[in-house]
Amino acid sequence: MDNTTRSKLSRNAIIQAALTIIGRDGPRRLTLDAIAREAGVSKGGLMHQFRSKEAVLRAMLEYQAEYFDAFSQHYMTKAGATSPEANLSTQIAVAREAVTTQKSVAFAMLGAISEEPGLLSMFKEIDAKKIASIKTEAVDPELATLRWYAARGMLLSALLGQCSLSEDERQRLFERLLDSQQWLAHSKT
Repeated sequence: MDNTTRSKLSRNAIIQAALTIIGRDGPRRLTLDAIAREAGVSKGGLMHQFRSKEAVLRAMLEYQAEYFDAFSQHYMTKAGATSPEANLSTQIAVAREAVTTQKSVAFAMLGAISEEPGLLSMFKEIDAKKIASIKTEAVDPELATLRWYAARGMLLSALLGQCSLSEDERQRLFERLLDSQQWLAHSKT
């Protein structure tokens, strides 16, 4: 195995180890020693990949962002031809995916928030662009914004362990948020 491949495998193992630690033990237990132990690498090997805990947190957020960007692009390709509000449908589907996936953004977000709140600022600009594209294509921009925030609210309440909805109830609500035809009928009345 060449060095580039080995380095990439080590980097991914370290990110996965950090996600595992946060999910299993909580963000306060995320230390460089714990990450190295969980990943099965030496602390020197860890430090070669990431110079600090903040660098690991940043890499976790980037990993999650890449995963959901790929999901978003795939969904947009599929939904673009059939949905009158493809950007909105895609973002609602991304929120649903974030709640249900094993690679959930929950671990990365909660870890980053608790350790380095400033790291999440990188998503504020991305979200502003998403809202702008949703409003641009929407028949009713305010209703589209409301639907997006409803999906985000369900996501955040689930991430924070505050959602009292069952999995089935949450999925039904996401389906209703995704049903553009139903919402378009409401906005015309």
